[in-house]
Amino acid sequence: MLLTDASEILRMISADKYGIQIMKILLLNGPNLQLLGSREPDIYGKTTLATIVADVTALGKKLGIDVEAFQSNSEGELVTVIGNAGVNGFSGIIINPAAYTHTSVAIRDAISAVALPAVEVHLSNINSRESFRHESLTAPVCIGSVAGFGAFSYQMALLALAKRLGVTSPELNCK
Repeated sequence: MLLTDASEILRMISADKYGIQIMKILLLNGPNLQLLGSREPDIYGKTTLATIVADVTALGKKLGIDVEAFQSNSEGELVTVIGNAGVNGFSGIIINPAAYTHTSVAIRDAISAVALPAVEVHLSNINSRESFRHESLTAPVCIGSVAGFGAFSYQMALLALAKRLGVTSPELNCK
């Protein structure tokens, strides 16, 4: 069979071996987050990015969601990954833009352009830190933000995004 319809190709790519659709969430991390665990642990905690990704991926599995993570120190790479998220079959985005939160119009525009629900996440409470960190350029184009709960902020972001996307699971039975 020759596949010419992009939506059919995406359906096949994002289906498991039984043809069941698997929801995919893109987990993006910006500059310097590869240093988590050793970088300013009094602010960012001692949990490594690899552990955060493993924990979010495990929670995703419980929810029936495939989480794919990407980290880059390059603004352009992050913009490209965001821009391709829809055609790569992602249903939503969790993003910690890190320092780009406060400076990147390009990341903001990419999130807006891709038109997927996105949740901004931060380990620290950016509003209780230096004044230049108080303004987020990306938050206004996201459906919500989670900040200040350390590594657990990422799991909270996944739970909120999953609920918004209509995932049904005992883990999402909040009242």
